[in-house]
Amino acid sequence: MRFCVTMLACLASFAVGQARAEALKPFKDELFAYPAILSSENGGAYIVVDYSEARDINQRDQVPERRVRGNYVSTGVRKLQKDLSLETGAGTVKHVAVGSTDGARFITIYLHGQGGSRKQGVDDFTFGGNFNRIKNLMAANGGLYLSPDFTDFGEKGAAEIAALIDHYAAKSPGAKIFVACGSMGGMLCWQLAANGDVAGRLSGLLLLGSLWDDTFLSSAAFKAKVPVFFGQGSRDPVFPIASQEAFYRSIVAKSGNYPARFVRFETGTHGTPIRMTDWRETLNWMISAPR
Repeated sequence: MRFCVTMLACLASFAVGQARAEALKPFKDELFAYPAILSSENGGAYIVVDYSEARDINQRDQVPERRVRGNYVSTGVRKLQKDLSLETGAGTVKHVAVGSTDGARFITIYLHGQGGSRKQGVDDFTFGGNFNRIKNLMAANGGLYLSPDFTDFGEKGAAEIAALIDHYAAKSPGAKIFVACGSMGGMLCWQLAANGDVAGRLSGLLLLGSLWDDTFLSSAAFKAKVPVFFGQGSRDPVFPIASQEAFYRSIVAKSGNYPARFVRFETGTHGTPIRMTDWRETLNWMISAPR
C-alpha cells in the first residue's frame, strides 16, 4: 500500500512538472496582469475584474484606442511575421503567421469579428498592445500565432478555418491548438466545436466579447472537455453579459467539473476583453486543465 501511495505521489508530481514545463514563459506580465479582483465564485473559475477606462485606456494608450504606449510592446517580433496565402479545398485562406510554421509547440489562432480582417489580429498598437503580447508569447515559446481572413461567419468561413487548422496541425503534430474568437467570430468558434475532426485537436476556445450557442452542450468539443474561456464587459451593448453569464452557468450546471472560466470586466464594453484578457494566464490554465 505504501508503494502505491508513493507511486501515486510521484505520478502526480510528474504531471505537475510536465504542466509547468509546457507553460508559457512570462512576457510583460506586470503590465498585462488583471487589475484588482472585485469578487470570485466557483473556486476562482468566475471572477469580476476591476476595469477603468481612465486607467486602462487613457493612461495606457499614447493615443486612446489607437496607439498604446511603447513600454507595452516589443516590435522585434515582426521579423518573424509573414503574410501568407494557403490554397485549401475550402478555398484560399489569406493569413498572417508569426513564429514557427513547422514543429510549433503551441498554435494560437485569432478570428476577428464583423468588419475586421487578418490585419486586426497582428496590429501591435491597438487594443492596448494585447495582440503584440500574444505574438511575442507564441514566438518566444516555440509557438505559432495565426490571424486569418475568412469569407463569412457561416459554413464556408468555418470550413476555411478548419482547413487552416488541418494544414498547420499536420506541420506541428504535437502542438496544442487554441482558437480565440472576437465578437461575431464566436460563430466560427462554435462551429469548430461541433466539428468532430477539429474538436479533437483543440486545447482551448476563447470567447472575447462574443456570443453563446446552446448547441455547444452536445458538441464534440464539449464531450472532449475542451477548455472554454469567456471574457465579457459588463456593459457590452452588442452581446448582453447576462446572456453570456447564463450560458457559462449552464455549462457548469451540466458538468460541474467542466474546464470553463468566466472573467467579467466590470464597466467594460464590447472591445474590453480583447484589450484586457491575460493571454498567458488563460493559456497556461488551458494547458494544465484536466481533460
